[in-house]
Amino acid sequence: MKLRRNKFYHAILMATLTASVTAAHSQQTAQPYQGVVGKTLADSKEWWPQPVKAPQGAPNVIWIVLDDVGFGATGTFGGLINTPVFDSLAANGLKYTNFHTAAICAPTRAAALTGRNHHSVHEGGFSHTVLSAGFPGYDGRIPSKDGTIAEILRENGYNTFAVGKYGLTPDEEASDAGPFDRWPTGKGFEHYFGFLGSEDDNYKTNLVEDNSHIKPDGRHFSEQLTDKAISYIEKQKKAAPSKPFFLYYAPGATHAPHQVDTSWSNLYKGKFDQGWDAFRQQVFDRQKKLGVIPANAVLPERNPKIPAWNSLTAEQKKLYARFFEVYAGYLTYTDYQVGRVVNYLKQINQLNNTLIFVLIGDNGASKEGTQFGAIRGRGTSFASGGVTAQKYLELNENGIEQIGTPESFVNYPLGWAQAANTPFRFWKMDAQSEGGTRNPLIVFYPNGIKDKGGIRTQYGYVTDLLPTTLEFAGIKAPEYIREIKQDTIQGTSLVYSVNDAKAPSRHTQQYYYIFGSRSIYKDGWKAAAAHHPDILDLNKFAGEAKDSIAKNYDNDVWELYNLNEDPTERVDLAKKYPEKVKELQALFDADAKKYNIYPFIDWEDVFSRRIHNNGNATGLK
Repeated sequence: MKLRRNKFYHAILMATLTASVTAAHSQQTAQPYQGVVGKTLADSKEWWPQPVKAPQGAPNVIWIVLDDVGFGATGTFGGLINTPVFDSLAANGLKYTNFHTAAICAPTRAAALTGRNHHSVHEGGFSHTVLSAGFPGYDGRIPSKDGTIAEILRENGYNTFAVGKYGLTPDEEASDAGPFDRWPTGKGFEHYFGFLGSEDDNYKTNLVEDNSHIKPDGRHFSEQLTDKAISYIEKQKKAAPSKPFFLYYAPGATHAPHQVDTSWSNLYKGKFDQGWDAFRQQVFDRQKKLGVIPANAVLPERNPKIPAWNSLTAEQKKLYARFFEVYAGYLTYTDYQVGRVVNYLKQINQLNNTLIFVLIGDNGASKEGTQFGAIRGRGTSFASGGVTAQKYLELNENGIEQIGTPESFVNYPLGWAQAANTPFRFWKMDAQSEGGTRNPLIVFYPNGIKDKGGIRTQYGYVTDLLPTTLEFAGIKAPEYIREIKQDTIQGTSLVYSVNDAKAPSRHTQQYYYIFGSRSIYKDGWKAAAAHHPDILDLNKFAGEAKDSIAKNYDNDVWELYNLNEDPTERVDLAKKYPEKVKELQALFDADAKKYNIYPFIDWEDVFSRRIHNNGNATGLK
């Protein structure tokens, strides 16, 4: 393992033993042996390959990937939650307001790290046993032919580190026995500190450092990972001051569990007593004023299944407001931890030459908290223990003081999920909706961005992060990585838009599919189909009737939106333009065949244990 990972000695080994390998195969083997091998040392001439170096002036790179945030949560994009560090990065960089994710975490992260569509890299669902299936688009095992940004940058003279949530290691390979090929260290990161799953407790985290599990020290996970990120940078810059680094900084925040010290959550005491309806309107008005949503945007009606705030009892209002106070404190605390990294870079005079992407969420705000929120639930918060809805609500009201503590495992109720997604409809997992797929992006690079505080409205997708990074760094996508021929990059660099706010979008077509829900975007038009039963349909409290929804993909209703004229998807044009719907459906079908979306797999298949060895898997993760 050491020989394989050490670039210098690997280059020597390959040059001497495989001199026939040509320059096309990788950076490390690009130099054919140029010495002379005689019979004796006297008539021989040594030769050593030159160490690989990053291009002159190449920036440090940091990707900050937040979790389950929603478009309208942060103050930076019109929300009512204070995020001064993100505000500062955006004020000195660019705000991309038409950027998109895959609608759920693992697909988004796989697409980002590889620059390729998530089904194309086998992450149509998750790498967890019960959420993966034995098909090319769904087995949760990213192939070596789809190299990550970390692998590319490492082979081009960067040091590479990752901290936080990873979520792309198959459950079967996540023990200390490995294999480690699909751990972060096997995907290009020289050091890793975090957890391999999709969610974890912030105080009792299932921690991993490099290739082994370790015990958490009792502090909040976000503090620990930030300390580790700073230590990686500090050691690297002391050893090689001119060598750039790549840091993948992915806190568990703000995925459930929402846990944070009361010194942070109490900052918002009483701030949300007006409720989610008033919150949505205030945020919508702020977004218009800031210019982060189009002037023609109209706020949609409240989502179905969410009651009007004024219809709630006093006890419910108190409970639900506390849920969001804790969430807000958690997000502000996360902003603070990011600030520690930014301030350290400033202290060591590296900030101006650091390219920072801040992806405000890997999908829309989460609907997993049910209509009542969850205090004790782990994973999806639907595990009501067989109690009635009324009993569950009473348990939450009696446990209000536990919300956000280390003893809790919290997620907020549906009403706040829609509020955090303002101005869009629906939630995480809804690949048919902008509420599931649109997330703000901040791009900060003092040495490379002139239009400080500018807004960019070009269409973008998470696969675009990799090619954008490579173009900024002056690095070409490799044809080979470690002798393995690479697939083409499917994302589109956004660098064309950095100095031209009016440049037409270059990423013009994109499919979306998450467990049945699906859509296709093309040049401002979007055809979209919700699919039932979805995860909300399949989870009921004791005594509630199950929704009588017969699964039939052919009967899913396709809607049509002109996002240029109707960015919040209020006016369905499917009946007015049926030929446009058919045209877009044909594009979706072509992408489905090209990128391994078929066979369709939905939440009913998951809950019925129809996938992964026909139900031999154990519980949801």
